[in-house]
Amino acid sequence: MLDGYHKKKYVCKLLFIFLLGHDIDFGYTEAVNLLCSNRYTEKQIGYLFISVLLNDNHPLMNLVISRIRDDMSSRSAAFVNLALQCVANIGNREMAEQFGSEIPKLLVSGETSDSIKQNAALCLLRLLRVAPDQMVDLDWTPRAIHLLNDPHLGVVTSAVSLIEELIKRNPEECKSCVPLAVARLGRLITSSYTDLQDYTYYFVTAPWLSVKLLRLLQNYPPPEDTTVRCRLTDCLDTILKKVQEPPKSKKVQHPNAKNAVLFEAINLIIHMDCDRKLLVRACNQLGQFLQHKETNLRYLALESLCLLATSEFSHEAVKKHQETIVSALKTERDVSVRQRAADLLYAMCDRSNAQAIVGEMLSYLETADYSIREEMVLKVAILAEKYAIDYSWYVDTILMLIRVAGDYVSDEVWHRVVQIVVNREDVQAYAAKTVFDALTAPACHENMVKVGGYILGEFGNLIAGDARSSPKMQFELIHSKYHLCTPTTRQLLLSTYVKFINLFPELRETIVEVLSQDSNYRSSNVEIQQRSVEYLALSKVVTEDILATVLEEMPPFPERESSILAKLKAKKPESDSLPSTAKTGERNQQKTTSANDAEKASLTPGTNGTAEADLLGLGLTTTAPPTTTAETSKAPSAGANNQFLADILGNGTTEAGSNALALSKPQSSPTTLMDLDSEYIRLIYRPQGVLYEDALIQIGYRSEFQANLGRVQLFYGNKSGSPITSFSSKLVFSEICLTTGRSPLNLDLRPAPTTIEPEKQVPQILNIECLVDFAEIPVLNVTYSNHNGSTQLSFPLPIFLNKFTQSAPMDQPTFFARWKLLCQPGQECQRVAGAKLSFNLEDIKQRISGSGLNILPDIDPCPTNIVCAGIVHTASQQVGVLARIESNNFRVTVRSTKASVSECICSILLTELR
Repeated sequence: MLDGYHKKKYVCKLLFIFLLGHDIDFGYTEAVNLLCSNRYTEKQIGYLFISVLLNDNHPLMNLVISRIRDDMSSRSAAFVNLALQCVANIGNREMAEQFGSEIPKLLVSGETSDSIKQNAALCLLRLLRVAPDQMVDLDWTPRAIHLLNDPHLGVVTSAVSLIEELIKRNPEECKSCVPLAVARLGRLITSSYTDLQDYTYYFVTAPWLSVKLLRLLQNYPPPEDTTVRCRLTDCLDTILKKVQEPPKSKKVQHPNAKNAVLFEAINLIIHMDCDRKLLVRACNQLGQFLQHKETNLRYLALESLCLLATSEFSHEAVKKHQETIVSALKTERDVSVRQRAADLLYAMCDRSNAQAIVGEMLSYLETADYSIREEMVLKVAILAEKYAIDYSWYVDTILMLIRVAGDYVSDEVWHRVVQIVVNREDVQAYAAKTVFDALTAPACHENMVKVGGYILGEFGNLIAGDARSSPKMQFELIHSKYHLCTPTTRQLLLSTYVKFINLFPELRETIVEVLSQDSNYRSSNVEIQQRSVEYLALSKVVTEDILATVLEEMPPFPERESSILAKLKAKKPESDSLPSTAKTGERNQQKTTSANDAEKASLTPGTNGTAEADLLGLGLTTTAPPTTTAETSKAPSAGANNQFLADILGNGTTEAGSNALALSKPQSSPTTLMDLDSEYIRLIYRPQGVLYEDALIQIGYRSEFQANLGRVQLFYGNKSGSPITSFSSKLVFSEICLTTGRSPLNLDLRPAPTTIEPEKQVPQILNIECLVDFAEIPVLNVTYSNHNGSTQLSFPLPIFLNKFTQSAPMDQPTFFARWKLLCQPGQECQRVAGAKLSFNLEDIKQRISGSGLNILPDIDPCPTNIVCAGIVHTASQQVGVLARIESNNFRVTVRSTKASVSECICSILLTELR
């Protein structure tokens, strides 16, 4: 027989083996026997083993409960504490059922030692959280609240945590804790008292208890009792004054402790929102922190100022720091601080400073970090709409937004500007003229084409009197963009053309000819073909009166909540933007005139809004985009299945090509460029698209790349009426760099939800770092189950080397000088495509620009040849690339300092031009 010492020794070894990752299926009985020992160390090891290894259904659990009950009734405080710690560590429903009535007796008993009370409070807190339905008898709550007066720091600290949990269950019953908490806080803060003066942390008395008490008080409105409220105000005033005192220690722990108490006090001041002096003083103190050398302190100051900006008392005080906040937005190194600065500018905006703030945010957007651009675009759009006194300024702002950050302007933004222009006659002519001028720019984003097409189709007649914007000029300008756009935009432009037939009868023959072209009339895209056929018939068959009725100007949109607000709420809900301590002060925030109230009253009528954003535009939401009169008659009901993939004009198309180009079939293994089908090749130069789609699931892709870093958002949409379960995704990338022996790509695929509800969409994030150049394409394997059984899909992700390529401008002498230097063997790769390719110069330039290379004009003497340059960014080096594409025999020549880069870029160019 082993004695207690050896049992303890071997149980320790078994515990160590388990912690190393090995399964243990023996030794449990010996560990339970250690609980019967009268030696503290042996009992301690037994409880440690039980807490770590024993599960709820273990056959020895009843015996363990019996031993715990014996130790709880022991006269030894050490044994009682061990039992309480074990109950808290295991913390299951059975423990709550067995000991839920015994532990409170230990907490409120006058004979219990301080250490037992402390452990009992924490143990009850654990049981209340894991099994609240088992803890129904809370008669001991009033006596637990009086533990706030306990002289022991550990007891009162653990009691505050327990009381906070009790408040969540029954706030009224715990309301008596407010005066006790205020009194205890006053004794801690005021120097004339000696309460817990022995518990100082770098000259700050019990900072953690002070923080907990301040947080506890945020669960209730300001005290109604005048005496209690005055005492609380004095405490907060004292905390603000102490920050101004000279530091008593040079060590960093001293200001950290003081600031912890300060920021929690400011949160309480914001929550109360009833004392103007305290709010202004808190704002001034935070303003001093905006230029502090500590990044964390600047971040916290910006976060708290966001909350202060929502108060009518401190809103003006926050505006005084506008220049400092703008400077932080532009100069801060940490992107999270810049994000908070943008949030604060949004919160502090009102009619007096709206144009200045919107202007600063627009100028920053050009260089903003890509992770915050989309959110900033939404905020600029909301502010411009809410505070637009002159709607011409609003139109200019949104169009500038599209120019600066077109890739990040969601459909909700351009839908909204269209709705406002339709609803306001005073701005229609100006909007038509402005979008016409914007479309004349050499580089025009596709969203600008959408806005221009819609507005000119409705109000182009208002500017037709000007020779520079005659009907013919309008049509030719829009049609020059037609072949460069995605199928979705082409569908909208076809609607614009048929509108022109009504506005400008002299263009009828030209437009009929366009609609009759095989590329439209017999398009592989179902929606383009359908519109061409129907619009052509409409223009030939019906009478002029019927045509004018069908194609008349759109009526004003009904007044509804702006869909941009709904998208911003979905992207950044309140729980992410505001600390939990301030949420209970929401009733006070209704007074403010800041931009946070934009959701209550929009300046202009809007569209249907939804709180669930479809970030890729795959149509998995209920947001209703603008529709033309010509399409209203054929729009299906909102509940129809074909509304699941919403078309850009709201016509209910289900054709996958209307949003992006999908794979015709999933791939089964890692693939190269030659394995890709013609539709998928378009994703080489496009940032988003549909990777796969069938009757059950739609998988979308959206990417952002900067230098050697990339971020891909995958979207999985459940198109069926039943949930998708057991969903999982995995990346396969087998290429190994011969020089480093490592993978060329560092792929970080974040977990995705395992269940996708019917007609819902879930995102998944993939972060990419390009270490060296690569040729293989990663493959995504997706498995899921539904009512039809288990399904496995595999298809390549459009991650190519050109995604990490950035354009490089240069003049003719520089280009030829570098071209001649790259003449060593292996530096040039030249391939000929053959004569099967159809040459469309503008289309090819568009594709090459989308691939990251910079088109260099006036370099090659032959005008149909294309010369371009770029820089391939990897973590190890940057490789310059020069390329020349000859149109006569479609020969592609690429030169760079690295042979593998030349071959890969040459293959990409040749492939995307197929």
